[in-house]
This record gives sequence, structure tokens and C-alpha cells, in this order.
Amino acid sequence: MNQIWKRTVISSLITASLASITLMPAKPAAADDKIFRDIGIGAAASVTSGAVRRRGSVLNNAVKGAAAGAAVNLVNGTRSPRDQRRRNLRQDIGVGAAASTATGAITRGGKDTLGDAVDGAVAGAAINLLTNRK
Repeated sequence: MNQIWKRTVISSLITASLASITLMPAKPAAADDKIFRDIGIGAAASVTSGAVRRRGSVLNNAVKGAAAGAAVNLVNGTRSPRDQRRRNLRQDIGVGAAASTATGAITRGGKDTLGDAVDGAVAGAAINLLTNRK
């Protein structure tokens, strides 16, 4: 009896897990477009900011900006749908600066903390200005 019970439970769990894995990609892809958009805007803004300041490599600035864009998108996604339509500029700048500073500390050991914060703040501001729907 115990063997039959194990076979039934295990096969049911496997079936349920396969069904959930199969149905997972059925989510709308519109949410994915927004995060990629924000990552791209953040990377471009951070690369531009680094070029203007003449600090950091293009790749490192792009990574910091992409992290800032992903963080801004994540924080904006936690807000209510009504509030998501209108982004908060101060919040986006702060989140972008924090994410870029943390990424700079990981990638370069915190060599230019203020510059990392500036790059992230520029990325957050650019995302807000380009995607804010009033």
C-alpha cells in the first residue's frame, strides 16, 4: 500500500510541476518589454553620463546603468496600477543612484562612489522623463 501511495503522489507532483512550468511562459510579454526598455534607457544614460564626466569604462557604466534601470522598474512595479502610470521622479533618481552605487561597489570595489551615484541618478531621471505618462 505504501508503494502505491508513493507512486501516486510522486507522479501527481511531477505532473503538476510540469504543467506549471509549461503554463508559466503564457504570461503576457508586455511586462518584459518595460523592463528591457528601462534597462536600455538606464544603460544609455549611464554611458552618456560617464562619457561627459570622463570616468569609467563604457562597459562598466553600461552595467551600472542597466542595474539602475532594472531597479527603477522593479520599484515601480511594486506600486499600485494607478500609481504606476505616473512615476515619482525623486524615487526613480534615488533608486537609480542606490542601485548604481551598489553595482559600482561590486564591480570596481567602490573606487568612485559619488560618480557611481551620479551615473545612477542620471539613469533614473532619464527613465522617469522618457517613460512618465501623465
